[in-house]
Amino acid sequence: MDPSEVEFLAEKELVKIVPNFSLDKIYLIGGDLGPFNPGLPVDVPLWLALNFKQRQKCRIIPPDWMDVEKLEEIRELEKREEAFTPVPSPYYMELTKLLLNHASDNIPKADEIRTLVKDIWDTRIAKLRLSADSFISQQEAHAKLDNLTLLEINTIREFLLNSLNCMFKLRSNLQAGSSGRTFTDY
Repeated sequence: MDPSEVEFLAEKELVKIVPNFSLDKIYLIGGDLGPFNPGLPVDVPLWLALNFKQRQKCRIIPPDWMDVEKLEEIRELEKREEAFTPVPSPYYMELTKLLLNHASDNIPKADEIRTLVKDIWDTRIAKLRLSADSFISQQEAHAKLDNLTLLEINTIREFLLNSLNCMFKLRSNLQAGSSGRTFTDY
């Protein structure tokens, strides 16, 4: 899975919009949306919110967690804790990127939010790299990946898979050598 596929999954997350048009319910395969009345907030998938925003049909209300004070708390907690802390959304990075790229005029303190989310991401990725390094150097057989998002796992996946394959080959060769066989016997 590549980052664009993870972003596609993130676009299914519900966000609140304030439409400036009237429309009855929309009946979609994924469920019914609406009705839409001017000035009354309604929850819609992010993909639809961005489509409406692009056509100037709504204002997007940022998620509750997309607040400078809340993000500063999350950043400080992430720096303090050794383990990964729970994130405000399983798609926090993707939602931030999409909302700030397409609706930054609807998000107060957008630049500060962008910086804070990037700081949280950098801290978590640094922790992930240290964890992976420790995991490999200690030749562990399994790892606990609590509180990681799909995008974070996707970021380190290739490295971990290659490392585990190399470790497996090395262990297989060591076991074969200790059973009296030599490498040339294979």
